[in-house]
Amino acid sequence: MTTTTSADTASGAQGAVLLLDRARSVVDPQLRTTVESLPGSIRRIAKYHFGWEHADGSPAAGQAGKAIRPALVLAAARALGADPAPAVKAAAAVELAHNFTLLHDDIVDEDPTRRHRPTAWAVFGIPDALLAGDAMNALALRLLAEDPHPASTEASARLAACVIELCAGQQADCAFEQRGPHEVSLDEVVAMATAKTGALLGCACALGALYAGADEEAVAALDAFGREAGLAFQLIDDLIGIWGDPGRTGKPAGADLVAHKKSLPVVAALVSGTPAGEELAALYARPALDAEAVRAAADAVERAGGRDWAQNQAAERMARAVEQLSRAVPDLSAAEDLLALAEFVTRRSR
Repeated sequence: MTTTTSADTASGAQGAVLLLDRARSVVDPQLRTTVESLPGSIRRIAKYHFGWEHADGSPAAGQAGKAIRPALVLAAARALGADPAPAVKAAAAVELAHNFTLLHDDIVDEDPTRRHRPTAWAVFGIPDALLAGDAMNALALRLLAEDPHPASTEASARLAACVIELCAGQQADCAFEQRGPHEVSLDEVVAMATAKTGALLGCACALGALYAGADEEAVAALDAFGREAGLAFQLIDDLIGIWGDPGRTGKPAGADLVAHKKSLPVVAALVSGTPAGEELAALYARPALDAEAVRAAADAVERAGGRDWAQNQAAERMARAVEQLSRAVPDLSAAEDLLALAEFVTRRSR
């Protein structure tokens, strides 16, 4: 039996950070060039959202997120033995689509901050931020449509289908908030999370496979790998949404509980049949939760087993992800970058 030490974990995390930095260094120039093609007022909002400019238009030193999805595109191409350079436009397109969803999610969730500063809608207003998100989505598809690479047409169609799926997942997430504490099943919330988060990570891996010239079976396996890893990612993200450090997340503690989110650990607790699950249901039936109630809700989720369930599920989904990956890349040593990235996103600080 192999034992993973803290040193191994740290080394793996450092390797993943290097992969993300490398992806950002090659994708950012394409991303910036593409964003520059937007009309002036929309371009300003996009640049602010990406952290490249302050609200007044002056240059900023921020970065456009961690670049997990672009890194997956490039790592998938490498895992299949291809040069990732031709897939840079596809990686930028995935990042544009991802940020379109972030702009819209911040509006839907009424989040006041992202990446430790006010969200775009809070600065520029809801209509302008909404339209900037729409433009980013169109820009992602145009970037693929104009790419002369032979895989670009199929990649564009796959990304468009993915966006529709993740919109359906976001709509389901919002609909769950309007339903009673006992009216959402665990199967429903897993399906929602797979669509909302897993679909785009799966699409990123599939696009890398397409640009590597892979066959349908390998593309499907890479997509499945990304989806399973994406669900693990969402499970950890939901834990962070309850117990995350505001200093790291840039959001208030227990933000998902304040919003009455039917997140994965919350629903696992609500359907547990435990007294703690009933306590949580009673708290969620309140129209609003103050700081004390948020702490009580977090404690109830933990005592009802929601935290342990989510952590165990994240590990199980990662095991499934590796199984899917081995279908496309039997020698997993060739897919070390993909595995490092997947491990990184499921071991983020809570």
